[in-house]
Amino acid sequence: MKQIITSLNAPAPIGPYSQAVKAGNTLYVSGQIPMNPATNVIVNGSIAEEAHQVMKNIAAVLEEAGYSFNDVVKTSIFLTNMSFFAEVNEVYGSYFNSTYPARETIAVKSLPKDVNVEISVIAYKL
Repeated sequence: MKQIITSLNAPAPIGPYSQAVKAGNTLYVSGQIPMNPATNVIVNGSIAEEAHQVMKNIAAVLEEAGYSFNDVVKTSIFLTNMSFFAEVNEVYGSYFNSTYPARETIAVKSLPKDVNVEISVIAYKL
């Protein structure tokens, strides 16, 4: 059975997709960008500030579904420039304990709303 997850504490989708979809015990969280959900304004600070906002948005969706970062098994990080890797990696790592999910980091030409970072996650729990 498929369940659509929507959190008011994360940005509303900017296209025809859901914030997350739960299928069985697996939660698929759509890519989050550094948009402040209270203002719908893109965070245009340092790459670290952008990454923190992305992770806060992911946390809100996970929480809405009853999951946490401890349940994340796979992540995908999209960056507009690999020079951001170290700073984003540091912020990203601070949201997990010592059990890290599988991950890839991909450099892309551009992202929605001209942001510098987007992250999607897959979570699983019994």
